[in-house]
Amino acid sequence: MSINSPPSLFDVAILSLLRDDTSAIAALECLPINLFPPLFKVAITGGHFKTVTAMVGAWPFHFLALGSLLVAEEPHQEILKAALDGLDVLFGQKVRPRRWRLQVLDLRKKIDTSSWNAGSGTLVRSSVYFAEEPVYAQLRQRRQNMEHSKLGEKQPIVSVQVLIDMRIRKCDEFLTFLIERVRQRKGLMRLCCKNLAFVDMPSQISLIENILQAVQLDFIQILTINCTWDLFILARIAPYLGCMFKLRRLILCRITTRFFNSEAEDREVETSLAQFAAQFFHLHQLKELLLLSVHCLEGHLDQVLSCLASPLETLWITDCLISDSDLTYLTVCSNTSQLNSFHLRDVVLTNVNPELLQSLLMRASTTLHFLDWSGCGITDSQLTSILPSLGHCSQLQFFKFSGSLVSMTVLERLLRYTLPLCNFQCLELPVPVECYVENTGILHQDTLELHMDKIRQILQELERCSQDVKSCYHSSIAYDSIVLNF
Repeated sequence: MSINSPPSLFDVAILSLLRDDTSAIAALECLPINLFPPLFKVAITGGHFKTVTAMVGAWPFHFLALGSLLVAEEPHQEILKAALDGLDVLFGQKVRPRRWRLQVLDLRKKIDTSSWNAGSGTLVRSSVYFAEEPVYAQLRQRRQNMEHSKLGEKQPIVSVQVLIDMRIRKCDEFLTFLIERVRQRKGLMRLCCKNLAFVDMPSQISLIENILQAVQLDFIQILTINCTWDLFILARIAPYLGCMFKLRRLILCRITTRFFNSEAEDREVETSLAQFAAQFFHLHQLKELLLLSVHCLEGHLDQVLSCLASPLETLWITDCLISDSDLTYLTVCSNTSQLNSFHLRDVVLTNVNPELLQSLLMRASTTLHFLDWSGCGITDSQLTSILPSLGHCSQLQFFKFSGSLVSMTVLERLLRYTLPLCNFQCLELPVPVECYVENTGILHQDTLELHMDKIRQILQELERCSQDVKSCYHSSIAYDSIVLNF
């Protein structure tokens, strides 16, 4: 339909119905069910909150994808509150309305919106409305409803899942409102979120526990804690973590400890970490563990990894101190033997025995695809020592170790040895030390360009000599790194 085309009769009918909320609400009892979605969408965009409330309480489908109708840039709390008011009115009734079938209210925004077809008068059949229910099943359900009505049977109100991704900050008026509603209607509104994130939350244990008590813990798949929380807060909420049976990814960021001056206090840290890590035994689906700026790992990494119920696919340990004993444990831990992605970023390895680094690589050599040792200060001798182990990582696609003081000679060895053996898609190399003006940290551009030419020449030579080296690549300079994309 062009811009100048007049509105269809269907559009006119919808707009006419919504001119008066009272009339629109009264019409819901006899409104054909295929008109519910387009009417609901226009009610949302037009801000008809009373009609939205009534339609949620009369929704004739199993699924309502409200979140997909909300524009991120616009305020939508009033719309969400109107929808929850509809549920609240519904839960206040003892008998379920005749046509109401809602089981899932989806407030998430990142879902398919193609089924909302408000202007054409047609309804695209999809899970957004029907939960993939065939026509004959609907007809059978209608007959059953008619029979129940004749027999005088009354259907009770059933619980509704409210799906939402929760990113909880210091103050969020709507989430506070939602959690309070869930608590008031305990058992009738089940708050389900696959992705739960605490970001810059204050360390008020009562507030944190109120949130964790409101959500369905066994529904959470990703948990992010990005707060300056003390380790003892994690110990307090440990029982809640143990109930997240479907958890697949756990991200801990900026966890701190107090300054300790006695052995008793050190033991308290060890006890708190053990209380938290012990819950990992219940998390059989946990595959990704990201420990970012967690300042209590040094000497305790075995406490964390030994409690895992199954091998990890992704392990990040970044911006923290770890000991040689921690690295040694990584080389023998059964839960790190199948890593697909291993990040040991901004962890100083300059003085680490290269044999430990070799063992780390050999541990997951058959499964490793992504290796990030950026900012670790790898030296020439260490890199030379681990070349045979890198060569065994035949599936390795991404290798990053910028932020190291490595010479051009050793970088050349790396390229000539690993490119024929590995399956690189991206290499992020440190700029050779020869490219820096002595004792200044300033790059000498002419010298850098000469070394870039040398790298290109090496790649061309390898391409001619080996069929396993990819012929297409792109090189660039990013900060203190040389990036090769194949």
